[in-house]
Amino acid sequence: VLSLARVSSMSRRGSPMKVYARWRPINKYDGEGGEFARKTSDTSPASVSVSASDDVAWTSRPAFDTVFDPNDDNVRTYATIVSPTIPEVLQGGSCSFFAYGHSGSGKTHTIIGYDNDNDCGMGLCIAAARHLYDEIRVLNEKGVGPRLSLGFSLFELRKDVAFDLLNGHTKCHIREGPDQKVHIRGQTETLEGGKVRVQPIVKRPCWTFDAFKQELIQALSHRSVGSSSIHDQSSRTHAVLELEIISDALVHARDELVDRQSELVPVGKRATDISIEEQTKGVIRTPEGGWAPNPEYQIDQERIDAAEAVKAEFEARVTAAEEKVNTLLHSPDSPALGGRMVFVDLAGAEYHQEKGAEVQMPKQTPQERQEGRQINTDLLALKEVIRAWSTKQARVPFRSSPLTMVLRDHFEDPNCSAAMIVTVSPAREQYAATLNSLKYASLVGDI
Repeated sequence: VLSLARVSSMSRRGSPMKVYARWRPINKYDGEGGEFARKTSDTSPASVSVSASDDVAWTSRPAFDTVFDPNDDNVRTYATIVSPTIPEVLQGGSCSFFAYGHSGSGKTHTIIGYDNDNDCGMGLCIAAARHLYDEIRVLNEKGVGPRLSLGFSLFELRKDVAFDLLNGHTKCHIREGPDQKVHIRGQTETLEGGKVRVQPIVKRPCWTFDAFKQELIQALSHRSVGSSSIHDQSSRTHAVLELEIISDALVHARDELVDRQSELVPVGKRATDISIEEQTKGVIRTPEGGWAPNPEYQIDQERIDAAEAVKAEFEARVTAAEEKVNTLLHSPDSPALGGRMVFVDLAGAEYHQEKGAEVQMPKQTPQERQEGRQINTDLLALKEVIRAWSTKQARVPFRSSPLTMVLRDHFEDPNCSAAMIVTVSPAREQYAATLNSLKYASLVGDI
């Protein structure tokens, strides 16, 4: 027997992370074993009780904000989880939504959807974009502040590499900069005049909902799939979609910032090269193998200072460009500008078969097994980050995995809220995977 208590969609006081469970219907991949018994009790907050027999049970502490039945479609799911956060985003806040569960449990159906011309099949991210476009149109009609729209980025993570789905699946690297922020950067280009541009991940402005939907569907076609323990079209990567309220001025200011950073690279390199050259000429090797001042060369400090002065000038231009972006984002004329929603379709969690289990796992290649281990490592790291963030611990282990690194900016936003949707299957053959998913979610929700 498996029991989950239904609760209202109101957040538990003091917990910034909401956790939801969503049962999917039985489908053709579930075999002939049928469903295991389950029921939902009307207690608040929800707890979970799972047992393989009547005399052995696992029971969680209260963890779930709402439990969705198999008959609950994406319309109700959106109305309960995402729609209440729209006002936060329109005030410049940030909201993150994670879909977690084993392969084939309905994560992608929930976040992305499979019939986006039908409200019942529309994914949460597309429904959210449509809602935001409607609200933005009202704001634009009032004529107060700049004309607003939506921009979005979409990338997938495989192991420690990001692939930009808006730029032809371009391979990108995840790096933490001297500003303590995590950057996702693509190929390096050498431009005219010695400028060096590191291509940032694409953020595509879309001025209509139809244009957004077309761009998104095209980008999603580049996402990687592979075989899993459930079916052969499982998402083998984490997909991260960010929606942001933008304006023309914000887009241009960010482009200008990239240009100023590109101009700084050769200037900074020249200043470093001059300093190293002068310092190298200023010393000589001693017979004992050490170093001593070179009596025949006087370090040209004026040359070093001149190069550093030019570097400082270009650094000031970068700072001014950064301040321009920040000024726009904090303008009282448009509090909605910079509001973000992040949807994370997590790769299917992999659970290894225990000895004596009846379900036979398909054979996997060494690469598939390695991918499964990395996926599980990422999911464990995410759980620890969520727990540390929710309890406001001094140290949050963002560096534990590439997944948590790229989400750091969203978790550190003081106006951030978050929710996790654990998707679960009622199929008897997937009982063990469902149990593990519920255990993971209960750990996240039991803060």
